[in-house]
Amino acid sequence: MNETAQEQNAGAEAVGLLIVGLAIALVIAGVAAYYLLDARPDWERWSAAGLGLVAGLGVFALSSVGRRSWQFMLDSRVELRKVVWPSRQETLQTTLAVFMFVTAAGLFFWALDWLLAVITKHLTGQGA
Repeated sequence: MNETAQEQNAGAEAVGLLIVGLAIALVIAGVAAYYLLDARPDWERWSAAGLGLVAGLGVFALSSVGRRSWQFMLDSRVELRKVVWPSRQETLQTTLAVFMFVTAAGLFFWALDWLLAVITKHLTGQGA
């Protein structure tokens, strides 16, 4: 890539980040309006907050970051359709194996704790 293309790419990224910053500012402005309009009826307060959220989402959607995020979501849906989910039997077998391991590990650590407590009491001379 030549220097001019790199500079243009960096400039486009900077503009994209500024647009994302503007979108965040619009959402924050909507939330701030909700709290600043505390003497107004609830529908006005919620309308101001909703307008800030919708405006922020709209500006974000128009940014390059927003378009890439949307494309990522679409690609994720395509990949999710490729997932092969385990059968009911595989799920039950795996769950049973996990429960058995957790039980075995719990018993092991309980016995280890008991043994160390007995040894500690014996070495310190405490207990009956």
